[in-house]
Amino acid sequence: MKVKTVLASCFAVSAIGFAAPQAYAKVDAAKAAELDGPKLTCIGAEKAGSPGGVAEYTGKYLDSWPGMKKPFGYEPGPYADEKPLFTVTAKNMAQYEAKLTEGQKALLKQFPDSYRMNVYPSHRDFGVPAWVCDTVKKNATTSEVVDDGLGITGISGAIPFPFPKSGLEAIWNVINPHRAWTEQAVCDIADVYSNGSIAWGRNKFMTLNPGNDPKKRGSFTDKINAYFYTGYLLPERDKGFVAVGIQPNNFKNDSTQSWQYQPGIRRVRQAPEVGFDYPVPPAGLRTVDDDYVFNGSPERYTWKLVGKQEIYVPYHNFKINDPALKYTDIIKPNTINPDYERYELHRVWILEGSLKQGVRHIYSKRRLYVDEDTWMALWADNYDARGQLWRVAFVNYFFSQESQTFHRGTSVYHDLTAKAYEAGYMVNERGDGWWRTNKPLTPAMFSPEAAARGGH
Repeated sequence: MKVKTVLASCFAVSAIGFAAPQAYAKVDAAKAAELDGPKLTCIGAEKAGSPGGVAEYTGKYLDSWPGMKKPFGYEPGPYADEKPLFTVTAKNMAQYEAKLTEGQKALLKQFPDSYRMNVYPSHRDFGVPAWVCDTVKKNATTSEVVDDGLGITGISGAIPFPFPKSGLEAIWNVINPHRAWTEQAVCDIADVYSNGSIAWGRNKFMTLNPGNDPKKRGSFTDKINAYFYTGYLLPERDKGFVAVGIQPNNFKNDSTQSWQYQPGIRRVRQAPEVGFDYPVPPAGLRTVDDDYVFNGSPERYTWKLVGKQEIYVPYHNFKINDPALKYTDIIKPNTINPDYERYELHRVWILEGSLKQGVRHIYSKRRLYVDEDTWMALWADNYDARGQLWRVAFVNYFFSQESQTFHRGTSVYHDLTAKAYEAGYMVNERGDGWWRTNKPLTPAMFSPEAAARGGH
């Protein structure tokens, strides 16, 4: 079904669960004053490092760092010359078990000769713009969960809940971290099957998040959270197919909407509503709401904020997005080449979603590992209807000097049962089509008329 491919490649976001229709309490001014103080960052993360190896927060870099040469495009980052401290393998994983996710353990066991984790020194040197700090401080005393958990209030462009008291508040942070205002790239996708065969895809890709515009911003009560555009270049059978659409801020009365230009009939048609667990062709290795490891409406799960833990997670992954690398360097049997993956020890929030009774999703449980410094979800372990670990997803973020925030790079989705994986949002071989962020775009570029123009 074409629409599933389109939406998935575009988007596509104390232990208290989903307790509708309760509104969650705001913090008082005294509590909010702790933000950007001696102990907490303005996002609410702990500034201190840890005896185990988590770095102390400095936030000293924003739009430049030592050795940076260009205001946009690929940069190797400030840690390019570092060597791994050690490597976690199937043979020594028991030594590091307390700092591994269940998905990491499963990959190490299933692919002992292919999957390994090169662990580098931990760093927390990238900060956030002053306006983001100001927004979080205001949201701390004003933002609320509303409409039975399907919406929130507050100023957009930054997280709404720096002191989350529930799983539902936490998942809204995951849906709305500080990200780029716009993004543009030509993205390649590789679906790698257990027999070694590869199915390739390629999209012209754009998004516009008006609420993240540093000069305007907005409110989480505005109708539109994001616009998206995807134009297919590969595979050949889909060339010329274009989809545009919008994703709402509040899911009570709205849902993701898409309009498609179909070259076979040379018309634009509105697509039926899709979301949640619709599979992504051609391999079906991920669902629509697997983008960013979770996105979209939180409504089908009861969300539990388990707490914080020190975990080895993908971090500062500049290298895997290097244009000097060819896809033959990156795409290998069983998993992507671990030589280009960087793991660091960080404190992460663990957020667990359990499927509600009476609703449908192929994942009965989702366990998300969320960076305390950004509220970006870095890793997800997803379980099947029997409660067995099934799929593992992770995003290789790098810091974008152009948008002054971490930006997604190569994203990987493993199916442990099929012994197959998908690597998407790859831009290494795209030349001028490499990521550009925070360049002005307009809603007209995401209209049904834009879809028709793009398909011709």
